[in-house]
Amino acid sequence: MGEWAWHRRVWRLAWPMVVSNLSIPLLGAVDTAVIGHLPEPHFLGAVAVGALIFNTVYFGCNFLRMGTTGLTAQAFGARDWNETRAMLARALLIALVLAVVLLAAQGPIGWLAFYLVEPSEAVAGEGMRYFFIRVWGAPATLANIALVGWFIGMQNTRAALALLLTVNGINIVLDLVLVLVYELGVPGVAWATVAADYSGLILGLVVTARLVQRHGGRWHARLVLDAAAMRRFLGINRDIFLRTLFVITAFALFTTLSARQGDVVLAANAVLLNFVIFLNFGFDGFAFAVEALTGRALGARRRDDLTQAIRACFFWCFALALLTVAVYGLAGAPIIRVLTDIEDVRAVAYDFLPWLIALPLMAVWGIFLDGVFTGTTRTAHMRNNMILAFAVFTPCAWLLREPLGNHGLWLAMTLLYVVRGAGLGAIYLGIQRRGGFLSAGEPRDS
Repeated sequence: MGEWAWHRRVWRLAWPMVVSNLSIPLLGAVDTAVIGHLPEPHFLGAVAVGALIFNTVYFGCNFLRMGTTGLTAQAFGARDWNETRAMLARALLIALVLAVVLLAAQGPIGWLAFYLVEPSEAVAGEGMRYFFIRVWGAPATLANIALVGWFIGMQNTRAALALLLTVNGINIVLDLVLVLVYELGVPGVAWATVAADYSGLILGLVVTARLVQRHGGRWHARLVLDAAAMRRFLGINRDIFLRTLFVITAFALFTTLSARQGDVVLAANAVLLNFVIFLNFGFDGFAFAVEALTGRALGARRRDDLTQAIRACFFWCFALALLTVAVYGLAGAPIIRVLTDIEDVRAVAYDFLPWLIALPLMAVWGIFLDGVFTGTTRTAHMRNNMILAFAVFTPCAWLLREPLGNHGLWLAMTLLYVVRGAGLGAIYLGIQRRGGFLSAGEPRDS
């Protein structure tokens, strides 16, 4: 396959995920808009706090997608259709177990979450209503996370796009209907999310049935529950979960230290974090393509394909980083004006915008290599490297904040991305010196 053929393959896999990823912040904006038109501000606070709890839980469970993608892509490359079916079953089984645990422990989880956030009494009351409705969507939400990972591993990102756009599209429509037409308020937003998740699950299972029929293979309960395969899957998921936990903790610490600098700085940093969110969502589309293509090449044991996939994916990731720098540089100030009309917050955000303009060139390396290490299931490297990056970020955030103010905090955030990229880069070069991911001496997973 020629070089440009690889570029076309990357785009074919990446664009559906970029589009579907960008629909996620759009959904959040609609939630905010419909609740923001209710008469009291505590309604908006309730949805914000409730959504924060679920976003944290489900982001922490993202290992279901990442772990499933790499192993499925390797089985796809090996044309082992029995194993691709078994991977699907394992992922859905783990999703079901996690959902049952979440439903069974919803009382203590809800109480602890609202205790830690410490909202006002009015926000807590509406927020608990939101929480105890939306939690019943957990089986569908977690299953959808697993299905998206499986679709990407099966080199079918359009199926993942269809599922995610269905969920987000139905959610947006039901938000408008249940809140603005039927005036159900905060519970209406929660019910809209639950209904959308189960609608997406139905579509996902229909598409899954067609895919498994197209590729063939057979279902084997013994293969699904094979002890070695299950240990490998759980080990990979453990590594990704721990890596994700340190990412969540880093951003939580960033927010906490922002709050200690006053409400204006906190609000300005919250506005600027939207730039980080859109950056991550955009890059993730290409990172998913990296996972699918490297996993497939590794499973097929094709060294040249693995090399070409990595080169083509990095080309587009770096091109996107340059484009993002240009967009943030030219349109950063107008974007801030759209996100807030509070002049004090705007003024502070303008001062720290240069950090966001430079950030894409710092972040691209780590996000791209995350895709490589996920697809090749070298997840222990990702875990250990994220621990190192967190170990650098934490003291820098605490110590630099005093002499440098908010610049110190953004410097620490930039260092988090730099160390993440540099560490994985050093590990990647070390693997290449030992003969690459396909060498006999390089383990299949760490």
